[in-house]
Amino acid sequence: FGVVDVEGSALTYVASGTISTTKIEKDLLPARLKVLFDGIREVVARYQPDVATVEIVFVNVNPQSTLLLGQARGAAITALVARDLPVAEYTALQMKKAVVGHGRAAKSQVQEMVRRLLNLPGLPGTDAADALGMAITHAHAGAAMARLGEAATLNRRQHAMYKGGRSY
Repeated sequence: FGVVDVEGSALTYVASGTISTTKIEKDLLPARLKVLFDGIREVVARYQPDVATVEIVFVNVNPQSTLLLGQARGAAITALVARDLPVAEYTALQMKKAVVGHGRAAKSQVQEMVRRLLNLPGLPGTDAADALGMAITHAHAGAAMARLGEAATLNRRQHAMYKGGRSY
């Protein structure tokens, strides 16, 4: 997870970390999903964000991994909307373009740009950098997307397009 404060165009680092399920046996999926759900609810309770972002995941080479990731993503989104948070979604490509400037950026480039944009004393971990990158992406793009949404009614087909991200 990654939490930032946004005032105008100024971004301030608040917190970041990882909700880990590695201490639970891999075949105990419901227990692992509960750890994610409870962990996200704890982050929301502690930092009280106004909005949340989640990565849109594409089909992986391994269908089983994709299915498991989708279930974890569902637990995360459910935890957020259960707390009445609006959830915006962006692809990894959109995040990398917003943070680094090109969509094929390496993890190390995302880490370095997140460090620079948030004036961090050191590099965040790769997962935390991705989460903070999503927050930065929404901080920069979210207001513009909201204004576009107010100016024009989006029809169902346009709303579901990955290219423009999704916001609920």
